Amino acid sequence: MAQQADSAKAPAPTHTAARQAADTVRPKPRPAKPRADSAARAAAARKDTAQRAAVAAVNPADTAKKAADTLAAAPKPKPVSYYDLYMQKIAGTNMFLKAGKPVYKDVNVVRPFKNMDWLVYVVGGVLLLIAIIRLSYMKYFTDLFRAFLNPTLSQRQLKDQLSQSPFPNFLFNAFFIISLGMYLYLVLYRKQVFPQAEPWMLIPGLIALVGIVYGTKYIVLRFCGWLFGNAELADAYIFILYLINKILGVLLVPFVVILAFCSAEIAQTFLYISIFFIILLVIYRYIRSYSLVKQYLSFSKLHFFLYLCAFEVAPVLILTKVLLNIWLTGNP
Repeated sequence: MAQQADSAKAPAPTHTAARQAADTVRPKPRPAKPRADSAARAAAARKDTAQRAAVAAVNPADTAKKAADTLAAAPKPKPVSYYDLYMQKIAGTNMFLKAGKPVYKDVNVVRPFKNMDWLVYVVGGVLLLIAIIRLSYMKYFTDLFRAFLNPTLSQRQLKDQLSQSPFPNFLFNAFFIISLGMYLYLVLYRKQVFPQAEPWMLIPGLIALVGIVYGTKYIVLRFCGWLFGNAELADAYIFILYLINKILGVLLVPFVVILAFCSAEIAQTFLYISIFFIILLVIYRYIRSYSLVKQYLSFSKLHFFLYLCAFEVAPVLILTKVLLNIWLTGNP
C-alpha cells in the first residue's frame, strides 16, 4: 500500500519541472520606466541654471571673455550712407519713383557723336574776315550804314561814293554770301535737317548756292535794264538790293555765333529773332524799291505785286520745296 502511494505521487515533480521550464522560456515583461513629468523637467532646468551661475561666479573672467568673443563674432550693422538717405528721400518725394506710377521711356533716337571743334575755327574765321574788312575800309563801312539809314542821301551822294569803290563793294558782297551760307547751315544743323551730311560739303554747297542765286539775279536785272532801255533804273535797283544784302551780312554775324555755341533753348529763341529781322529787311527793301521805281515808271501796284511773286517769292518757294523734298524722302 505504501509503495502504491509512492508510485502515485511520483509524476507530480515532472509536471512541476515542465511548468518551470516553460516559465523560463517565456519572455518576461519589461518593467515600465517612470516618465518625468513637467515638474521634474522644470526642476532639472533650474538645477542646470544654478550650476552655470555657480561656474560663472567661480570664473567671472572666463565668462566675460566668452561674452566678448560672442559679440565680436556677431556681424556689425552696416552704417547708412548719405547716398542711401538721399535716394530714400527722392523715392518719397519724386512722383516717377513711387510704386504704381506709369513708366515713361525715352524714345529719342541716339545720335552718333560728332566732333564739332572745327566749328570754332570756322566761326572765328568769319569774325576775323569781317574785322579785317571793316578795319581796312572804315570809310566805306561808315558810308554803307549811312546810305542804309538815310535813303534820300544815298540816292544822291553816297551812291556815287560807294559805286566808286569796286573792291570793297566786292568784299562786302562776298562776305554777305559767306555769312548767309553759314547761317543757313547752322539753321539746318539746329533743326536736324540732313543730319548725315558732311559739313565740309554742305557749307561750301550752301555758300555756292547763295552766290549762284544772287549772281543770276544780278545778270537778269542788268539784262532787263538793257533790254527795256532803263539801265539807270536797273542800276539804282541793284544798288538798293545789294545795299540791303551787305547790311544783312553784317547783321547775321552775331546770330551765327549764337546759333553755333549757345544752348538749344537760347539758339531757338535767337533763330526766331533773326528770321524777324530778315523779314523786316526784305520788307524795307521792297518799300525802297517801290518808291524808287515809281520815280521812273508809272505802273499799278498790282504789276509790282506780280513782279514780286514772279521774281522774288516764287524762286524762294521752289528752293524751299526742293530742300524739303530732299529732307523728307532723301531723293532730289
